[in-house]
Amino acid sequence: MGRLTLASFQNNRIEETLPEEVLGKMHAPPKSDVAVLKDPATLAGYDGFLFGIPTRYGNFPGQWKAFIDKTGGQWQTGAFAGKYGGFFISTASQGGGQESTAIAALSTFTHHGIIYVPLGYAKAFAIQTDLTEVRGGSPWGAGTFAGGDGSRQPSEKELELARIQGETFYQTVAKAASP
Repeated sequence: MGRLTLASFQNNRIEETLPEEVLGKMHAPPKSDVAVLKDPATLAGYDGFLFGIPTRYGNFPGQWKAFIDKTGGQWQTGAFAGKYGGFFISTASQGGGQESTAIAALSTFTHHGIIYVPLGYAKAFAIQTDLTEVRGGSPWGAGTFAGGDGSRQPSEKELELARIQGETFYQTVAKAASP
């Protein structure tokens, strides 16, 4: 059985849809220098993708909806069918909707035929069941609580969940790609 030893990784963000004036009033942080993924057709060239999704009132925000709405051509041609996908989610608070956002995102995966790879418990049981500190993440995917003003950075446990998720995701895709 073949084994993949190298994975490529590309970090992108989606396009901001809010005007600068509104972002200023919201005290939004400065835009990242990470490249914007404008054309979702680019994703067809990948074996899988992990989406980092912020929440807005327990669902993915309008920016994500605008991006997903541009995938009609890929839906019609099945360009994403059989690809692997997962997500990690950021919310302002514990009740901010990490799991409801994941469930909503699954609808998009299902329509496109994307094979969902959850974080699960198998390799993350100790962290997932550790209640000694407040942290984001669930079996649906890694997560963080950013705080109402976005100032909180991911904790060590949240970062470890993300590392486990990335490793597990890679192993799943590599296993499927092996002859």
